[in-house]
Formats: sequence, structure tokens, C-alpha cells
Amino acid sequence: MKIILIGQALFGKDCLEALIEQGEEVVGVMTIPDDPTGKPNPLKAFAAEKNIPIFQPPGKSPNRLKDPQVIEIAKDLKPDLFVLAFVSDIIPYTVIKMAKQGAINYHPSLLPKYRGGSAINWAIINGEHQTGVTIHYVDEGVDSGDIILQEKVTITPTDTVGSVYYDQLYPLGVRLIAEAVELIRKGIAPRIPQDQKKATYQPIITENDVAIDWHDSSETIVNLIRGANPSPGAHTVFRSQKLKIWEAQIFESSLESDPGEVGQVINEQGFTVGTANGSILIKKVQDQGKKKVSAAQFAEALNIKSGEYLLSSMSRAD
Repeated sequence: MKIILIGQALFGKDCLEALIEQGEEVVGVMTIPDDPTGKPNPLKAFAAEKNIPIFQPPGKSPNRLKDPQVIEIAKDLKPDLFVLAFVSDIIPYTVIKMAKQGAINYHPSLLPKYRGGSAINWAIINGEHQTGVTIHYVDEGVDSGDIILQEKVTITPTDTVGSVYYDQLYPLGVRLIAEAVELIRKGIAPRIPQDQKKATYQPIITENDVAIDWHDSSETIVNLIRGANPSPGAHTVFRSQKLKIWEAQIFESSLESDPGEVGQVINEQGFTVGTANGSILIKKVQDQGKKKVSAAQFAEALNIKSGEYLLSSMSRAD
């Protein structure tokens, strides 16, 4: 079974390596154009090492895979299956149909929930206690094709997008992609239709989505901070400057603080801020244009005092 793998970064490289170790016939690798700054592409480097033909359609996401070159590649290589590993572009369905077995995709959620490109972020922001990996066939919709394999993972109260992805969804995804390909090659891959009535779709997360509203509950704010780490970073305003908050936890205190009000500055821990129903302890921050630092360092350097306010926007006070 001839495979074209489409992907990028270390995840794409590790998926390619898993397929090769499994004895699959990978006839081509399609990846992003070279980075003008010289940033390496591990998938491209590994494919070159294994003498696998490399194709880099021009243009920018999300239209790169719509380039006419992609059709010509499919015509020349005549793949049986496209494997999408870490792909943010939309591959035209006309191209997918050129492969006998179509295409399969890695998606980091329990489909049909959390379709879209920021599935891990939204699951954590919404307070989910579990997520997972789905390997599904690609159809004409967005993450709506029949499911082949799906496994759950737990989201702990301290998890961030980074920890959930790198510690769980990344290695699980590599394994499930290889398993799905093997099932397809053997002709025993299931096709489980998604329940469209249970489908949810969330757009790509933006800076506007992760502005902190201090009138929200402590749990909501902490979930937002976790769900925006490592990107794009939940933000507030302090002393007329944007301040990103990277780590925080719910803080039990008898001291009552208004939403957004600094309550206590605690040596070596950080500082507390009031919410709608209590307080949270800020542990790591990043001032505009500067590096990430502990909240304790930040508080000491700026001589933060109880009674100061963090604001929900530049235009209004809470």
C-alpha cells in the first residue's frame, strides 16, 4: 500500500518513523516550505535521510494544499492512502479521491466534539476532564469523517495545552496513526460514523478569545490561563500594559478582594487577585515585550501593592 504522508515538525517526523518501522511503503512526503529564518524541519530532514521524495507546495496556509502541484504529485505517485499528520491546511477532496483508500487524519479531541484547529485549547478552557485522539477518514467536511480509532486521556487540574499535547496526545497520536494504517492495509479498518447531533466546532483560538475577565469565577479564569498556555497566552492589563499570565491556581483566603484587585503579595509564591467568587494566585507572568518570569520576581521588581488593580481591557476599569 503506497502512502503519501503530509505533515510537519517533530510529530510528522515521528509518524513517518513509526510507519517505516512498521514496514509501510511511504512513496512521498509533503511538507511546508522552508522557513526563511533557517528553522529546521525535522520531517523533511528525516525523509531525506531515508531517501523518500519530498514535496513542498508553495504558498501560505490554509491554501497550500490547493496548489495545482499537489494534484500533479498525486497523479505521478498514485498513492493508495494519504496520511495527514499535523496538518492545518485543507486538502481538496478531489485530491483525496485520487487515492484508493482516501485520506486519514490525526485530530486531538474526542470527535465529534471539538472539531477545528484549536481543539486542545477549548477543551481545557471549557473545563473538560478528558480529551483524546481520534484517527478518522477525511471527507468534504471539517473533521467530520468516519472514525477509525479513538482513545481517551485524562486532563488533570494542573494540565496545560502543552502538557496534555506533549505528554499524552503526541505519543498516542503517533501510535494510533500507525495502527490505523495497518488496519487499512489489512482491510479490517472500521468506519464508525460520527454522531452529527453531538458535533461541536470551535474556531482557531485568538488573542481576543483569551482576554481575562476578572468578573468570571476563579475556576473559569484558571481554566482560561491553562487553555492558553503555551499559546496565545491569557492576558490582562496592569499599569496600562498588557500582561500575560502563564500560571495560576485557585487560592483559598479569608481576605476578600474585588474582581481584579491585588489582595496579597506572597514571598516566593506570587500575588493574589480577586475574582467573582474568591481569589487566584498568580505564579508566572510576562510583561509586554519581556521574558516570562515568576510572579514573585515580577511583584518585587515592580513593587506591587495590595489594592492595585488588574484590568480586563485597556479601555475600562473593573
